[in-house]
Formats: sequence, C-alpha cells, structure tokens
Amino acid sequence: MGRAEDEVVTLTSELIQIDSQNTGELATTTGEAEAAAYVDAKLREVGYETEVIESGAPGRHNVFARLKGADPDRPALLVHGHLDVVPFDESEWSVHPLSGSVQDGYVWGRGAVDMKDMDAMILALARQFKAEGTVPPRDLVFAFLADEEAGGAYGSHWLAEHRPDLFEGCTEALGEVGGFSLTLGEDVRVYPVMTAEKSIAWMKLRVRSRPGHGSMVQDENAVTILAEAVARLGRHRFPLVLTESVQGFFDEITELTGIEFPTDSAAALDGAVRKLGGVARVVGATTRDTANPTMLQAGYKANVIPSLAEATVDCRVLPGRQEAFERELDELLGPDVEREWIRNLEAVETAFDGELVDVITRAVQDEDPQAHTLPYMMSGGTDAKAFVKLGMRCFGFAPLRLPPDLDFTALFHGIDERVPVDALQFGTRVLERILLRA
Repeated sequence: MGRAEDEVVTLTSELIQIDSQNTGELATTTGEAEAAAYVDAKLREVGYETEVIESGAPGRHNVFARLKGADPDRPALLVHGHLDVVPFDESEWSVHPLSGSVQDGYVWGRGAVDMKDMDAMILALARQFKAEGTVPPRDLVFAFLADEEAGGAYGSHWLAEHRPDLFEGCTEALGEVGGFSLTLGEDVRVYPVMTAEKSIAWMKLRVRSRPGHGSMVQDENAVTILAEAVARLGRHRFPLVLTESVQGFFDEITELTGIEFPTDSAAALDGAVRKLGGVARVVGATTRDTANPTMLQAGYKANVIPSLAEATVDCRVLPGRQEAFERELDELLGPDVEREWIRNLEAVETAFDGELVDVITRAVQDEDPQAHTLPYMMSGGTDAKAFVKLGMRCFGFAPLRLPPDLDFTALFHGIDERVPVDALQFGTRVLERILLRA
C-alpha cells in the first residue's frame, strides 16, 4: 500500500459506492453493515485488532480500532466519522449518487462531503500509521459509526450508553463538520473549527377537538387550530443571542476583513452575515433559535372534520437557551396545542482554546501559510452530542482547502455532492500532522 495521501481518493470512491442510506426508519434504512465490513477489512489488512459492534438494531454496525501512543499516561483522542448517508433521488443527479466517480477533479456521490471523505482520510491514515509502525504521542481511538444522520440513537448514543469502555481514556474528540476553507476577499482564507452545535429538537404538535360533518358549521376544527399555530410558529423570528463561539467567529472575521457585525439590529446583522457568501446559510442560523414546521397530518376523508391534527417541527436551540425557548414556544402555540419532544439532543459548546486547537492551527498553517482558524457553531448536530456526555471536549475539523467559488455548504445533503481530489489530499496531509502532534 502507498501512503495515506496516495490512497485517500480510492478509499473515498469505494466507500461512496457502498449504499448506506439512512431514512431515519429502521424498516427502510439500508444500514451500515457493508460499509463497516469494508472498513474492518481495510484495518485488519494492516494488522489492527478491531471490534465491530451492532448498536441496538440489525445492520447498524460500527467499527473501532485503537492505536497505542507513546505516552500511556496521556488521555486518548477519539477520531470519529459516520458511515451512513442521507437518501437521494437519482433522477436529480448528473452522475449516479453511488458511482463514486472521479471526474473533473472531483470525487462524486452521496457522502462525498458528509462524510465519507473524512472517513477515508481517517482510514487512510490509520492504515499508514499501522503499516509504517508509527507511534503517535497518545492513544488514538478510530471510530466509524452508524446512524448519525438520524440522531445516533442506533449509533453513538447507544454506544455511549451500552459500551462506554470503547472510549476508555478519551477526553477529546475530533470529527465533523469544520475544517473546510472559506475564502474572504482575495487572499484571506479561514478554516473554521467547530466548537459548538445547536440542539436537535424534533417536536410533535397535536390538537384534539370534536369531530363533525364537513358540510355543517363547526365552531371547533382541529385542522384550523393547528394550522394557525403552525403558521405563527413558522413566521416567528426568535431573538438574537450570540454565544461565545459565534461572537468569536464574528470578532475574527472583523479583524481579518473589516466586516462589522452589528448586534443592535437583527436586519443589520443578517445583512452583514450575507456578505460571507454560501456559508451565511449556516452562520445566520446560529444567531438565534429556529423552529421550522416540516410535516402535517390530519383527517381521513374529505367530508369529515377530524378529531386530531398533528404537525412535526424541527427545532434547533442555542446552548443555554432551552428553558427560554420553551417558554416562547408555549406563548406562540397557545393553550389548545399539545407539544411533545420526539427527539431532544441538547446543544453543546466548548471554548476555542487548548493544546488541540493550537495543534490544529499549526497543522493547517503548515500546509496553507495564509490559513486562519476561528471558532464556529454548527446549525445542525453531530455524534459529538453523545461524546460530550462521556466528558469529552469535542471539536469538528475535517480539513479541506476548497476553490473560492465552490458553494460547499450547499453540497451537504444536496444534489451532485462532490469533493475536490486535491482537497482530499490536502486534508489528509493536515490531519496527519494533527494526529502526530496532538
């Protein structure tokens, strides 16, 4: 085998070719078993003793391997990626989503950026270290996980609850979604380090009222009451709240570019954020809580007013805002609407400091002297939510140096998902420096 940089493109392509779509429903989810078997074979090929764990449901497989470090007294570093991907509609793509095609300087397919590219970097480096007899400064725990795209109930959260021994000694974790370069102006390149995530809070709303005939005058209608409440919620703008990570992001961007981010006006702040280009869709969502209605269900016949109407809302709440958010929810929804959390994973945040942050910064600057690192908050969520519960500080940094005109954030869960070949190779070199210095 060659060095990691030489095989990372092939590994990415081959992982993409394995169908590991996660619909969020056990009955229709393909599962990660085949992808896990591929990773397991690649690790065993170079001499690892691996452990493959089925996490709470058939086919939901995870792979773990540990590489011993030079200092057994130092805490271990968890390096993790997920093997599942979101579903796709093949008819919308210009290439087949499972092709793993390498063309036009990119590797194409579902998972190319979320996150089989990072899986391949981790796998390539794990193989290189073992084959070359490399001993890192401290233990590295490599984890390839199931079910992240549906919140990790059959992946990281199950493992944290049932197999905490797999993470023995880990005090820090490195995973998605930071590390992708943003070019601001002509010569300013920043590589955000994810230090925080909003919550994943999926909510079911219900209205119950008296059923009746659709042809008659009715003073109660569950559909009407629910529709009005959902419309109020969907149009509502929650207040601006800048956490430490978001404020740190804005402060660093201001220092580098001169762009000011005024906080006395929501409209002014939103206008400043739009100057950041494609990443604005992520950054803008981290300045406030959000609650987006996504599903409606009611009725069974055109002429019957139903007794029950339901809606599903995707809520994303900032760190420290859960109680205030719920009070605001109840005021908006009113007394006739019941609400229930069907998935509620808390927001997480850690400070942008410490030895690992310093190592990340030096590693990316060694490969890109114009690089700047800065903290940022992810508007979604990752497996970090499970590992924080085990006492780890979690950071997201999957390094990629990207073309300035590539709208990278649009590729997450998007059509024609792809990652530049040279960005994969760049990222592998940066990640190698991080793991050999951390």
